[in-house]
Amino acid sequence: MTAFPRALRRFLVALPLAFGAMAAEAADLVRVGVFPVSSALPFFVARERGYFAAFDIETEEARLMGGPAVVGAMIGDQIDVAANLVTIEGMNANLLRSGVARFIAVNAQNATFQMEQFVGRKGLGASSLADLVGMGPLRAMSAPGPANIQAAKGVLEAVGLREGTDFTMTELAMNLHVDAMQAGTFDIGYTLEPNGTVMRDVGAAELIEAGVIATHLLGRPDAKAFAAGAAMTGAFVERNPDVAARFAAAWRLALADIAEDPTTRELLKGNTFTPSDVAMTMPMPEFLMADALTDQDRADYVALIRFAVDRGVLEQPIDPLDYLIELPEPAR
Repeated sequence: MTAFPRALRRFLVALPLAFGAMAAEAADLVRVGVFPVSSALPFFVARERGYFAAFDIETEEARLMGGPAVVGAMIGDQIDVAANLVTIEGMNANLLRSGVARFIAVNAQNATFQMEQFVGRKGLGASSLADLVGMGPLRAMSAPGPANIQAAKGVLEAVGLREGTDFTMTELAMNLHVDAMQAGTFDIGYTLEPNGTVMRDVGAAELIEAGVIATHLLGRPDAKAFAAGAAMTGAFVERNPDVAARFAAAWRLALADIAEDPTTRELLKGNTFTPSDVAMTMPMPEFLMADALTDQDRADYVALIRFAVDRGVLEQPIDPLDYLIELPEPAR
């Protein structure tokens, strides 16, 4: 489905002004859980540019620190939508209660749309992961959580390194990554944006490879690792199908703006943990509505979730395509 042209988006934004108090009175409340990191950008674009209001939606933001809190709020019916939910955590929620997390959009990351990456301490001398072979034993850190740790280990194993012999892995909170690399505590690190950009800007570390899930776990540099996305609860969609469709339409407009207008990044400042000095230059994932995925995209998504099952991050197989939701365009 094609994105709305800019002229139509401007028209939609003007609708609330035209209808005035009538539109405000008709607004439907949607409770949105937001983990305030860069992947939440579509929520702030849709809100600040008036797209939710244009579809008679009022949002109530609940700031939730991390995936477990988001999943708990979805299962407990405390939120209707998660602005940014790790897909593997969403699949784990669906194993607990089928259909609790239905993804309307997913975020692709690879070497072009960078998010996860391996960095090396200054002077390590590795320009690719293959260069790490024979350098061990290497002290490695990883972004926290089972999904990140298993991805980090899986990537290193894919290039021929063995845990315990060639590397040791330590889980480390994201807010400690820059300081740890700057102090030389680790030789290599599996980190996420914006930490990678910050490390390079301050000289704390050098990039070894970005987009490592696509290249080394999915097998192609241009593969798309759909590691996060926007999800509605199944209960919300069943209770309020029209409101859900209008929310998705507003989200679609926000994604089109992000793809076309770099100034949308200004909304990262103050709304998220993204440092203001890197908000305009850091890499970002590709934000895609569920109905924009190609057959290859869907195959990549399935492969990522299969990896999580194989590594024990998910206890049993699950097809993520069953939990993509494509909502119709709203009637109004």
